[in-house]
Parts: sequence; structure tokens; C-alpha cells
Amino acid sequence: MEFNCNMEKELWVKCKCGDIIYNQDLVENFKICPKCGEYFAMTAWERLAQLLDEGSFSPFGEEVTSCDPLDFGEEYLLKLREDSTKTSLTEAIIVGEGTLNDMPLIVGVMDFHFRGGSMGSVVGERVTLAIEKAVEKRLPLLIVATSGGARMQEGILSLMQMAKTSLAVARLNEARLPYISILTNPTTAGVAASYASLADILIAEPKALIGFAGPRVIEQTIRQKLPPGFQRSEFFLSHGMIDMIVERPKLKETVYQLFSILLHK
Repeated sequence: MEFNCNMEKELWVKCKCGDIIYNQDLVENFKICPKCGEYFAMTAWERLAQLLDEGSFSPFGEEVTSCDPLDFGEEYLLKLREDSTKTSLTEAIIVGEGTLNDMPLIVGVMDFHFRGGSMGSVVGERVTLAIEKAVEKRLPLLIVATSGGARMQEGILSLMQMAKTSLAVARLNEARLPYISILTNPTTAGVAASYASLADILIAEPKALIGFAGPRVIEQTIRQKLPPGFQRSEFFLSHGMIDMIVERPKLKETVYQLFSILLHK
């Protein structure tokens, strides 16, 4: 399957530092500002193109799509259709089989552009399908996570996915198959508190926001100012909560080397 990067793109993009960047140059630079090093959000298709061998990705689970279980109405369904058109995805995660430097693996990539990467029943089901496929085929699992929280339009059905995916990861562990999770900006709430944080190796991109609740919510709750850089990748690494921070251009080779070690290749 060819990687589809058909999201509408502006010809020029303005960075927080004020630099105006030609969009194609930004894409070729792994969506990193060449002036200040700011990381821009990548689409799921861009992630797949970066991490997997060209033409190797074959998706599954596409028949599992969202509905409106709590009857939010046409407005919610319209937003789902709009995000699907915008991203060329059918949900906030795409899962499938591919190769990385000719190494076969199961991969799941989330996309923040689809409903803020929110986890609903379909995201949970597709993650579980990916894990079941990894166990069936005896392949390693790679998941790239980004999420702003649970899919509020699904209520408790969304929250149940935390337990469902965590139990699926436990089955992967029982099968003694390696699992690497890449935490990107942001990876929060139910995704961060379930499958995204249960991997054998946790990799984060620089300065990624990671955590269950956001800094503003925590400050309002405890009525205290948080330390500088709280809940960023560097804070997590210094407190032993992730294994490494890897710059985006080095992710593919790092993941390949780690899987090679874990698989004793």
C-alpha cells in the first residue's frame, strides 16, 4: 500500500520562532523547524513513510469504524466524516503490517489531526487487533502514540478501552514478544495511562507533553505551581519514567537496532 499524505497543506508554514518555512522543505526535514528545532505534528501517513520501508505497509482493521453509541447526533458524525476526509484515515489510529529495514513487524500509528487522537471503541479495538496479530504471527509491535484524551462522545465505552488494551498488552508479554512505544507530543490521558506506557521500551520525542492530566488541570487541582518542564520528555527521562529520548531523524534506525537486540538478531 502506498503511503497517502493527502492532507491539505499550506505552501508556507510559520513557526513559533517567527520563521517562515516552505512546507516541502519542512516535510523533508522530518517536520522540524530548521531555525529553532521546533517539532511540528506529523500525520500518520508521514510517520509510516518515515519509519517503514516504502510500499511495505498493509493495513488491517479498517472495517472497524466509529458510530454514535450515545446518540450525539449528526453533528458528531459530520465531524468524523470531515476528519476522515482531511486525514485520509478512518479513525485516530491506523494499524497494519510492514517492514522496517526488511524486518517484519506490526505497527500502529495515531494521528492527532483525527479528533485530537482521542481514544474511543475503535482505537481500542484496533490496538487490540494489532496485538492479536503480533501474537498470531510472532512479530514485534511498534506503536506511535499521540492523544488528547478519551472520546467524550462515547462516555464509559471509551474509558473501557484502557482496561481492554492493557489486558491485550499483558497477552503480548505472555507471548514474550517485544513491544516499543514512541510517545509524541502530546500523549496524554487514557492512552498515556494504558497501552502507550506499557511497552518494553518507551521512547519519547524531545519536549513531548506526556501525562494523564494536563499541567493546567493539575495546577488548578493542587493549587500549586508545577516545576519547569514538568511532564515533558526530559522531565520523564530524568525521573526514570521513560527509557530514552530520540530525535525524529534517528527514530527508524534506533527502533530497528532495539528490535534486533530484543529479537536476538
